[in-house]
Amino acid sequence: MATDTLKSTSSADSATGGLRRLLLDNGALTALIVLVVAMSALSGDFLTTDNLLNVGVQAAVTAVLAFGVTFVIVSAGIDLSVGSVAALSATVLAWSATSHGVPVLIAVLLAVVTGIAAGLVNGFLIAYGKLPPFIATLAMLSVARGLSLVISEGSPIAFPDSVSHLGDTLGGWLPVPVLVMVVMGLLAAFVLARTYIGRSMYAIGGNEEAARLSGLRVKKQKLAIYALSGVFAAVAGVVLAARLSSAQPQAADGYELDAIAAVVIGGASLAGGTGKASGTLIGALILAVLRNGLNLLNVSAFWQQVVIGVVIALAVLLDTLRRKAGATPVAGASQGGKGRQAATYGLAAVVTVAIVGATSFLHNGSPSTANPKVGLSLSTLNNPFFVQIRSGAQAEAKKLGVDLTVTDAQNDASQQANQLQNFTSSSLGAIIVNPVDSDAASNSVKAADQAQIPVIAVDRGVNKASVDALVASDNVAGGELAAKTIGEKLGGKGRIVILQGQAGTSAARERAAGFARGLKAYPGIQVVAQQPADFDRTKGLDVMSNLLQAHPDVQGVIAANDEMALGAIKALGSKAGTSVSVVGFDGTPDGLNAVKDGTLYASVAQQPSQLGKIAVDNALKALEGKKVEQTIKVPVKVVTKENVAGFTG
Repeated sequence: MATDTLKSTSSADSATGGLRRLLLDNGALTALIVLVVAMSALSGDFLTTDNLLNVGVQAAVTAVLAFGVTFVIVSAGIDLSVGSVAALSATVLAWSATSHGVPVLIAVLLAVVTGIAAGLVNGFLIAYGKLPPFIATLAMLSVARGLSLVISEGSPIAFPDSVSHLGDTLGGWLPVPVLVMVVMGLLAAFVLARTYIGRSMYAIGGNEEAARLSGLRVKKQKLAIYALSGVFAAVAGVVLAARLSSAQPQAADGYELDAIAAVVIGGASLAGGTGKASGTLIGALILAVLRNGLNLLNVSAFWQQVVIGVVIALAVLLDTLRRKAGATPVAGASQGGKGRQAATYGLAAVVTVAIVGATSFLHNGSPSTANPKVGLSLSTLNNPFFVQIRSGAQAEAKKLGVDLTVTDAQNDASQQANQLQNFTSSSLGAIIVNPVDSDAASNSVKAADQAQIPVIAVDRGVNKASVDALVASDNVAGGELAAKTIGEKLGGKGRIVILQGQAGTSAARERAAGFARGLKAYPGIQVVAQQPADFDRTKGLDVMSNLLQAHPDVQGVIAANDEMALGAIKALGSKAGTSVSVVGFDGTPDGLNAVKDGTLYASVAQQPSQLGKIAVDNALKALEGKKVEQTIKVPVKVVTKENVAGFTG
């Protein structure tokens, strides 16, 4: 009897220990299953074929980048340049194919060669120049991004139609980016598990000195490893640009951090020696599921960043716990280990399908809300102008009984494309979009049109796609007004500087065009310098401080938004409003306060709250099948100290 009890206890302990080891060895997979089940339970829109394909598409670029980064991290390195290299490779392809008539196939090869060249430079600096990987790739991050802006002159370049099909679907249902992700994942898995260089990566990451003493040519292997990372970055850049139908010089900004996060979440160690392609894929899917599900649940974009940061921290903590518990390393696997791994993935798939199928019943019988649902995708919420658009839209939605979901694209055209995809696949009745870039939003808007969802553009139009209405003020006309205001203030003569917006954005281009057009009427006005300050107050302060060193006698400043104007005022100090006149753009609350104080001479106000209010009104009209005007212009207004008291925005 005692023996039976002992055996039973021992068996139970063994089962518990086995389950614990299974969870530790497959922590990322467990997390993905939990996320899928949770999102399915919380949102009835998550578990649909269209949305699951959206998750795959949204994971594709990050996953392809991360496969390349896996090689580097396994070898105990780091690559911070992959996002910039992706943008540069896509820019080279578009520039060579469209501006110089290079055959598309050769242009694609040039893009890949660009990625290889960037990787070789990284590898040379690290292996032969003895630079730390962090420093070498950080330098390449800046160089590649700068070259992308130089080649494109800061503007998106249309992608060749034959390559743009990489952003389409096969058979009307299978997205090509998903197919590319799978192919590149299989290639990465083959390199890691079946090739000499793959084994070299694990050896170098495990102990570089031991690898060198055993006869491995570590320096040459590092060149190859970083070159491979460059190839994968180039492929990711081409896929991303194909989705956006244009090569964006600012594309994939910050994606290197997502790629590194996907690798770490997937079980690789930053210390090197461990990692596998399947884990990296799971890590990329976790990030995509998180962003997709949080969008569907209408979680604030700011809180989304917090949640993703917590997930990354937990992944690293799990890696530490796994090592302390003596979990199976993920560097390589025996044939038996691979069999157990395949069985684990199969069991996980069965369990996930069963649980998700059960949770779907929670939503089948639940009544949907009677309120109409509208999605609002803003280019950024890190700017008071767009915060005011959101406030105006939310106030009007509350008044009209509309459920409004607001997302923040953080000035990333690809992230906005993901958000618009999520809107299209969910149960929203209408979409309002404030495009990061007018060209890049076209494919997403076309998809909404095909789904017969009304689309209202606000502040900026959408090129090559049909929208039900455009609610906007004229950026070019506003730029002309700003130029006229400074010209009249200076009596038609003087030296001025222009602070431009973020290179590559449509607002920056249009306002700059308006400034140039308006200044033609004042030949006595000399523009001594034009520099971008990225619509940012701190950068406006820094750029203006630098320009004052070269041009201390400047008499006027035109800034493409109030934030940069306020930074310039800080740099000017007592000169602002006395010997130097500053004109801003947008009419933000801080800008209007500066106008009242006299430090900001004028702001070209676009009445952003009205833009948001009118956009919601027209979205509801379109949703109800009522006729809406194709273009609704909200007039811009020059606000000075004389009329600021009566201006509400």
